[in-house]
Amino acid sequence: MQETLDRGVRSDDWVATMADNHKDGSGMTVCDAAGQARTAEPLAAQWLRVRTRLAAELGEAEIRHWLRQVGLGTLNDGDLVITLPSRFLRDWVRSQHRDRLTSLWQSENPAVRHLDIRIDGGEPAGRAAPLDTEASRPDPSRPEARTQARSEPRPESRPESRTEQASPLDPRFSFDSFVVGKPNEFAYACARRVAEAPASPGFNPLFLYGPVGIGKTHLMHAIGNEVLARRPDSAIAYMSAEKFMYRFIAALRAQQQIEFKDQLRGADVLMVDDLQFLIGKDNTQEEFFHTFNAVVEAGKQIVVSSDQSPSDLSGLEDRLRTRLGCGMVADLHATTFELRVSILQSKAERTGVPVPPKVLEFLAHKITANVRELEGALNRLIAHANLFNRPITLETTIEVLHDMLKAHDRRVTIDEIQRRVAEHYKLRVSDMTSARRARQVARPRQVAMYLSKHLTSRSLPEIGKKFGGRDHTTVLHACNKVAELIGLDAEFADNVDLLRSMLES
Repeated sequence: MQETLDRGVRSDDWVATMADNHKDGSGMTVCDAAGQARTAEPLAAQWLRVRTRLAAELGEAEIRHWLRQVGLGTLNDGDLVITLPSRFLRDWVRSQHRDRLTSLWQSENPAVRHLDIRIDGGEPAGRAAPLDTEASRPDPSRPEARTQARSEPRPESRPESRTEQASPLDPRFSFDSFVVGKPNEFAYACARRVAEAPASPGFNPLFLYGPVGIGKTHLMHAIGNEVLARRPDSAIAYMSAEKFMYRFIAALRAQQQIEFKDQLRGADVLMVDDLQFLIGKDNTQEEFFHTFNAVVEAGKQIVVSSDQSPSDLSGLEDRLRTRLGCGMVADLHATTFELRVSILQSKAERTGVPVPPKVLEFLAHKITANVRELEGALNRLIAHANLFNRPITLETTIEVLHDMLKAHDRRVTIDEIQRRVAEHYKLRVSDMTSARRARQVARPRQVAMYLSKHLTSRSLPEIGKKFGGRDHTTVLHACNKVAELIGLDAEFADNVDLLRSMLES
């Protein structure tokens, strides 16, 4: 094997080094399942093969990140000891990889019955200690606890609860894979600046906002990946606002508030996605406010994303909203036709499947609101071509994506929404734009604004203009009010669903 391992040591040299360090030298006597003695090769040679097979399953980056500091102990009576330099690494490998490591090692050496993972020079890890015990909590003072995993753990090896860990960064989301155009160039430039020089004056916090599916999450992951590439010992904490809330609640229930605070406030870069989900969660907002202040005052970087600007997040406390707006606020606009074509070209080139330009242009014309949906359509098209060994043409595109294209062929207008809502509530269409504030008029008008936001690509100011010149805050209030009533009033929710179905049919 010719791959380069830790600190530039080639695999054959590494085996020799590990064999020299092994307590039994060139070999040792063990007993197999039948009780017969046999001479085993050095454990280092077995470990290299185990490591190679595990890397093929999980990826070399995962192995380098978590298993590069494995030390080999002894094999006595079927118990194989390996060591790691810190409690954090020991607990991670124990919870994520011990079962698979044991299985692979048993295939290399049937004498191995149990894998005992210990801290180097310390106590045994134990066979069944729960992940959330005091002994298993990561020590934030150790440097190993500061580096965030850069690839998603495999689902089968993930424990049900990992309250100590933030969400892993996705290595696919980098600045190189982000397609830049006029609608997102400012946000991209700000994100790169933060990644190159975290906590720079004027860029802390960095607040990214814009509609769903246009690249906010991509930029956040790109920031984290770039920071780790430049400074591998950095502590990166990325999570959604929803996960922040659930972790906060779990810490309260387990009476681990101090550990929760220390883990997040010790981050060099703290990133919270979809902040709008904290609206209405007063206690969680307060905790985030204090976390925000602690990280900024420590000279560390905060990055936040939302679907609206700080000034439009009316459900947030004023003190938090003003903090969020005091740094750099960058918006990502809806994509243009040219940017959508560039995104499709970039993705098609990475797959290696030839896609005719007219197909890319067709998709960019048809699917305009959401980049994720646009990329999903291309993925579906490429998968179909690979499965059936058929070239991609405009005809096959229409055939394969007929359901998606049909959905996008239906274009609802604000005028149509106003007319349909007025008919349903037995009002005049002019009431939708009038200054009347009577409840029997104001509520249907709010419903029409809500439907306009969800069924059209118009911005809040554009919707307000179509409703008698109202400002965007009025539209936002109407949308929030209707959403609230949908959750409280079943009859009201049925009326809104009926109107939506009528408009989309």
